Amino acid sequence: MMNTMAAKANIISAMSNHMFRSSFFKNTHQPLGTSRLRALIATAALLGIVSGCSTVWPTKTGSCPACPDGNTAGGSATGTSGAGGDKAPTLPVWASSEFDQLPGWATGKHAELLRQFAKQCATLGKRSNTPEALNTVCRTLPPATASDAVARNWMERNLTVWQFQQEDGSKEGLLTGYFEPLLNGSRQKQGRFQTPLYATPADLIVVKLDEVYPELKGKRLRGRLVGNTLVPYYSREEWETVSSQKGKPVVWVDDKLDAFLLQVQGSGRVKLNTGGVMRLSYADQNGHPYKAIGRVLVERGELTAAQATIPGIRQWAQANPTKVDDLLNANPSVVFFRENAVLNPEDGPVGALGVPLTGELSLAVDRSIVPYGSLLWMDSTHPVTGQALHQGALAQDTGGAIRGRVRADYFWGTGAQAGQAAGVTRQPLKLWLLWPKGASLPSGGSDSAN
Repeated sequence: MMNTMAAKANIISAMSNHMFRSSFFKNTHQPLGTSRLRALIATAALLGIVSGCSTVWPTKTGSCPACPDGNTAGGSATGTSGAGGDKAPTLPVWASSEFDQLPGWATGKHAELLRQFAKQCATLGKRSNTPEALNTVCRTLPPATASDAVARNWMERNLTVWQFQQEDGSKEGLLTGYFEPLLNGSRQKQGRFQTPLYATPADLIVVKLDEVYPELKGKRLRGRLVGNTLVPYYSREEWETVSSQKGKPVVWVDDKLDAFLLQVQGSGRVKLNTGGVMRLSYADQNGHPYKAIGRVLVERGELTAAQATIPGIRQWAQANPTKVDDLLNANPSVVFFRENAVLNPEDGPVGALGVPLTGELSLAVDRSIVPYGSLLWMDSTHPVTGQALHQGALAQDTGGAIRGRVRADYFWGTGAQAGQAAGVTRQPLKLWLLWPKGASLPSGGSDSAN
């Protein structure tokens, strides 16, 4: 119901490389052996605290809060037909296409697309699972000073066009949006700055399960120790009670809902009362499942599905200040942050690929299908103006709710205007892959992500 609840991951997935190593493991002065880890995993499985956290919303995989009927748009996830349950053939991910079939191709900003592609080449070259076809493109790009016409001609000579399609051959999917919030805050609790955003707590334990069980690739276990027993970490409501003893605030902001939405997006900027801007990046998460508050308001009869956008929720919160805490606690997930002093203030947040995202050019995609760094072309509509959205894009991010063949999350940029667009983005989408000529098509995602 709430479109930007598909956090990006985008922004976020790369951040989970910095998984917190618990003081419990450090202070035991002994390795976490396989038998000991298996015991922890068994306990956790009984408690239900095993979660997939290759993205900021580890337990959201397989669902899209913005999608009432599932996490993909169009097609059948099972490949079955409606007639008597007979299975229909599952078609390939891509169907052959041509440049003249791309809406808006003749007038696209091709030079900017290739310039941004070039910026990610160094990172692509360092990733062991980057398809060699993309590295080859990096070595043969036209000069950065190339015009749109020169860039377009280069692409037409060196790339081929493949349209994404659903398992049943339909071509339409879903585009949602996300953004980098800009909040007002203070390094100290004072005045109107009363809402804390926390660093990773010292007692949060994170175990990478795939180090023992490769089939659990990308899965993490989160919890805390009570005696010798690993139990689930505090839910949001519980955290509100114990955080003053357990947590270390990174910054204090002036609005509870804004703080919550920053956790949804996973990273953002805070304009400090003393001057300057603080960049916040995802550090970790409490391991609890995410629940969209827009959906909660609809279930409670407070809003209709059409009203459950960010602007609609904000208006509801202003009209119902005494109900805000209860609403936020309906989502048990808590995201922890770290101050990022490395990012250039002019750059966007870092996505799953490990490079800064570019507003209105970067996409979060299903990494099991689309290799990071891929050149894409999208056909959709602007959610605010209704105008056509025909342009090139780069697959630089992912997210737990971004699942499916014709599925993407569009990074709108930073601040209120980007947030307005992201909050109402739920548009039909057609998508094309622009792939090097002569190269084998991807068999799946290009990277193990984290």
